[in-house]
Amino acid sequence: MADLNVNIGELQMKNPVMTASGTFGYGLEFADFIELARIGGIIVKGTTLHKREGNPYPRMAETPSGMLNAVGLQNKGVHHFVEHIYPSIKDIQTNMIVNVSGSAIEDYVETAAIINELDKISAIELNISCPNVKQGGMAFGVTAKGAEEVVKAVRSVYKKTLIVKLSPNVTDITEIARAVENGGADSVSLINTLLGMAIDAEHRRPILSTVTGGLSGAAVKPIALRMVWQVSKAVKIPVIGMGGIMNWKDAVEFMLAGATAIQIGTANFIDPTVTVKVAESIDDYLNRHNYTSVKDIIGALEV
Repeated sequence: MADLNVNIGELQMKNPVMTASGTFGYGLEFADFIELARIGGIIVKGTTLHKREGNPYPRMAETPSGMLNAVGLQNKGVHHFVEHIYPSIKDIQTNMIVNVSGSAIEDYVETAAIINELDKISAIELNISCPNVKQGGMAFGVTAKGAEEVVKAVRSVYKKTLIVKLSPNVTDITEIARAVENGGADSVSLINTLLGMAIDAEHRRPILSTVTGGLSGAAVKPIALRMVWQVSKAVKIPVIGMGGIMNWKDAVEFMLAGATAIQIGTANFIDPTVTVKVAESIDDYLNRHNYTSVKDIIGALEV
């Protein structure tokens, strides 16, 4: 077997396969299908300071080669997570990572500070695609200044590995990536979903209650791959790639483009065992090509 170990900041992973937030619950939901310890890292669903009900239904729609979602970060808040969820997931033998969201910098900071005290949570992933209510609803992650500001504030209270999830709904994603690196991020993950919409032609109505939603799945892969390649050349910190990874081949392509690790999202809804299959198949790929370590293929694209 090849060496599948990779590092994201101080995060040591047994293999480069992670689950994308919002597609894997808290991990326990998949325990009947796979051995959770075989995944490199599990990123649990988005967690906010206060309880959120999420958006009204319908909030999901199938699209050609993908899906739209507008769930709206439904969760019971960080205090509920600490009291009721953390005790049941803290002994899962892999890296448990919390995705942190907010609508004001103070929300991010307070949530991160609370999670910082949890021994068995090894990292957080900061979702900066959230609307900043104090700035008229513009997402933190669409301007370099806004992105750096929120990351710097969280970095001041969060002492473990800080991953920042980037929005693709920007003009130049490399500018945002450099800004969060300057703010103190240990890693960037990309891409978050692309803004899209679906229409019911017979009733002349949008399908989603929110009109627009986030597009994920195989349809976004070429865009995600391009952005990962660009960002990996623009920053010195590790890049975690995601966006339309449906199988091992997709995962290897992202790593060749410069990703140190990858996240699988929408594919979990199709095949709940896909993460383990991808990890095994990356090992097979490395052996077939006589690589001794997965690190040998990171950024190995010949252009």
